[in-house]
Amino acid sequence: MYLVVSWRIAHLMRMGRTCPDLDAQLFFDPDEIKAAYLLNKAVPPPAPRLNEVLRMIARVGGFLARKGDGEPGVKTIWKGLSDVHVSVQTIRTLREMGMLAS
Repeated sequence: MYLVVSWRIAHLMRMGRTCPDLDAQLFFDPDEIKAAYLLNKAVPPPAPRLNEVLRMIARVGGFLARKGDGEPGVKTIWKGLSDVHVSVQTIRTLREMGMLAS
């Protein structure tokens, strides 16, 4: 299981660096994208790009996103994804209970 998770994170990091303008929905569930923006107190754009969503996820994981920081690494993406997945479960549970509109 750890191998699959680590492969996904490394793949996301590489794709975010080599093909930053790809549509984020190719790699993320819509609820993951919503959760990443929600945790950053931002409104998601209609068609977010891969690198934008990865940077949002990494910011949740501790990436500071300063001008000279470069691109986020595996550790900050991993930490951010763990928090994003908790938020995704919360969003889905609220939707199932009828407390959140689709």
